[in-house]
Amino acid sequence: MSDDGHHHEAENHGHDHEDGAHGHHHEHDNHHAHDLDELGVTVLTVSSSRSIEEDPSGAAIVDLVEEAGHTVVVRELVGDDYDSVQDAVDRFVGREDTDCVVTTGGTGVTPDDVTVEAVEPLFEKELPGFGELFRSLSVEEIGTRVVGTRAAAGIADGVPVFCLPGSENAVRLAVDDIIVAEAPHLAGLARREDETADSAETEDSDEPDEGDPA
Repeated sequence: MSDDGHHHEAENHGHDHEDGAHGHHHEHDNHHAHDLDELGVTVLTVSSSRSIEEDPSGAAIVDLVEEAGHTVVVRELVGDDYDSVQDAVDRFVGREDTDCVVTTGGTGVTPDDVTVEAVEPLFEKELPGFGELFRSLSVEEIGTRVVGTRAAAGIADGVPVFCLPGSENAVRLAVDDIIVAEAPHLAGLARREDETADSAETEDSDEPDEGDPA
């Protein structure tokens, strides 16, 4: 496991984003109001045969994320093991400096491909559109073999999590064409929902119990 030495300060995350900065135009001026200007991204490679030093897919995620102006706060590698994958992702989404998690590997159909099974129980909300779009874009490159690609995404503890195949080409497609465009928006919306829930819980706790003096 390796921390690449990228440090991310939570206070640097901006919540004001100019409409259309990601190429998406909307009739409502506040459509991108909650986008995060800079993301803290955690990268997890799932493989029992690679090392951090020999991990072109993980390295590609780091390069593309940083080229887009975001920061990789942690990069780790775990084996093809259900508990190891789930524990790592659960730990990552609980970090204050992590706004987005991207995993690579373990999304195929072999017996040891367990990333999707390990991560999906952590999702409060699934994002089926990600997998659908990724497979649609992948048809040109791999044709009907897309049926064996189980790329998935969802929101876990208020953090978008994207589970990508282990192929470097697949990683570059997903990150370059989808994730860098949509993750700031998704992370901002998910954080807003998380903060709203926390605020509601605080208000509930402040209300006096029945029988307590007002």
